[in-house]
Amino acid sequence: MFSAADHGYMARALQLAERGLYSTSPNPRVGCVLVRDAVVVGEGWHQRAGEAHAEVRALQAAAADGMAVRGATAYVTLEPCNHHGRTPPCVDALLAAGVARVVAAMEDPNPLVAGQGLARLRAAGVETASGLLANEARELNIGFVSRMTRGRPWLRLKAAASLDGRTALASGESQWITGAEARCDGHRWRARACAILTGFGTVRDDDPQLNVRDIETPRQPWRVVIDSRLETPPTARLLDGGQVLVIGAEDHAARADALRARGADVLILPNAAGKVDLSAALQALAQRGINEVHAEAGFRLNGSLLRENLVDELLLYLAPCLIGEAALGLFNLPALAALADKRQLQWRDVRPVGADLRIIARL
Repeated sequence: MFSAADHGYMARALQLAERGLYSTSPNPRVGCVLVRDAVVVGEGWHQRAGEAHAEVRALQAAAADGMAVRGATAYVTLEPCNHHGRTPPCVDALLAAGVARVVAAMEDPNPLVAGQGLARLRAAGVETASGLLANEARELNIGFVSRMTRGRPWLRLKAAASLDGRTALASGESQWITGAEARCDGHRWRARACAILTGFGTVRDDDPQLNVRDIETPRQPWRVVIDSRLETPPTARLLDGGQVLVIGAEDHAARADALRARGADVLILPNAAGKVDLSAALQALAQRGINEVHAEAGFRLNGSLLRENLVDELLLYLAPCLIGEAALGLFNLPALAALADKRQLQWRDVRPVGADLRIIARL
């Protein structure tokens, strides 16, 4: 169905889409390549919400270079939109340009599109196809797909530990178990996320900034704190600028007002046990356009997220050292009655980062 040339042009479109890795939220990362008579006549990628989509940027690039588009094939990593959002429909732009063929890596999971863009192109006489490098396109937008299909963001839980699985001494000292290269790599993952999530215990013990520092980024993710009693102090460093959301279970008016005075949003979402309803919290983040959540928390919140089946992916850095059994572990999980009850993981990537080992695994 697809030629070797088709694969090459779509691979290029995916490379372009990846340029928006840190900037397109809440929109998906999309790239487009326009090809006419085996010549690339235009390229583009979506950069920021509210700005031109990849297809329009590719058309603009072709026009700027004086390249003819009529009769061309558009390779786009996500189905062109057919609805008015912050920008006009990309289908209109492609039809007006006279594109003869559109190849999409995958259909758009957004219910406002969901096949309608390709259907309208076909109805207008444009040849369409989809499914070329679909897995790669899905991985690039795994958070957007999650938000559109499950109503919650993709949650990636990051932790750094010794080889014996310890994250901090019993005193709470944890800086630094892993090396500088691993910490920098962790900031890259922070940067691609829409929100960085932690718990009040981490705020209390470490007073983290919870932002991206070690790499350049065009925007800072939301900072989200799970804090049942709204005990986050107004002096916390994570309140120093940027979008902050504190999610509690008990509505302490004075504490909430103090946090709001520092620029934070406060949301009260209790569960039956009087703790924060973590599933409802993720749904609330999805409603705010959050595609990917990067969790960096203590072993209690880590365990709660795992117990409630809210973790999609583990990002684990292991340092070549041993700390001992008295130190704190990775996850606060209940004991198993039988080994058959173990949680199974799927390895996605294992590689050295500096002196440490990075493991990506999915549940």
